[in-house]
Amino acid sequence: MKIIMLGAPGAGKGTQAKKIAAKFSIPHISTGDIFRANIKNGTELGKKAKTYMDQGLLVPDELVVDLVVDRVNQEDCRDGYVLDGFPRTIPQAEALDKALAELGQKVDYAIDVDVPDENIIRRMGGRRACVTCGATYHLEYAPTEKDGICDTCGGGLILRDDDKPETVKKRLSVYHEQTQPLIDYYTNAGILKTVDGTADIEDVFRAIVEILGA
Repeated sequence: MKIIMLGAPGAGKGTQAKKIAAKFSIPHISTGDIFRANIKNGTELGKKAKTYMDQGLLVPDELVVDLVVDRVNQEDCRDGYVLDGFPRTIPQAEALDKALAELGQKVDYAIDVDVPDENIIRRMGGRRACVTCGATYHLEYAPTEKDGICDTCGGGLILRDDDKPETVKKRLSVYHEQTQPLIDYYTNAGILKTVDGTADIEDVFRAIVEILGA
């Protein structure tokens, strides 16, 4: 069962990807994790990726696809995997399909966790992080016992730059421009399934499990 998770930043696709991986005992693969593992282990691909990252450049699609394909070829991916955060663009999706086809494989499902922009802006704007220990909270969904004070260590809470409405709006506009076309791409491939990401986390998960026929 080879699954790709789609959805805007803050839609909750990472949370759902982890839950799918746990339920079906398949790896949850994010490109960030792949980069870190390869760089830490000093692999040839990792060294190449690091040269771009050290210069603050984006890692080229071709190299990202090589890293992903290398990862999905590992023994623990034999029964499938959940790809989270990749592909992000049509060229990446095409390159991934081509590389998988050469291995006699293909993606089975592309699951889009659909959440309107205004919900995401509200959701992310409510996040708070502890400046001392990094614990995260949400004003609405996971508030602290004392307003503005971390339950874990008593540190102060901040709204991270990443979660500020103007930053979130920018990230969403990049998403719509680059990644939204993937919705059409996977619809045309006949493998796109959409779930309502505004529902409760467990309800979203139930809808996904139903799609996967389990």
